[in-house]
Amino acid sequence: MSRTVIDLDDTLVAEVAQVLGTCTVEQTVNTALRQVLETRRLYAAAGPYPSGDRAAQGR
Repeated sequence: MSRTVIDLDDTLVAEVAQVLGTCTVEQTVNTALRQVLETRRLYAAAGPYPSGDRAAQGR
C-alpha cells in the first residue's frame, strides 16, 4: 500500500463515513474507492441502455 498526502473536505469525509459505516478516514476513502470501481464495473457489464428506455437512463 502506498502513502499519499492529499487535502480532503472534512465535512464530505464525515458524511461519507456515516453513509458507509466506516470509522477512519483511511477506511472511508478505501471503501468509497472500492464502491466506485464496483459500480463502474457493474454498469460496464450491464451494457448500454436501450434507446427507448428513458426511465432507466434517469430522464
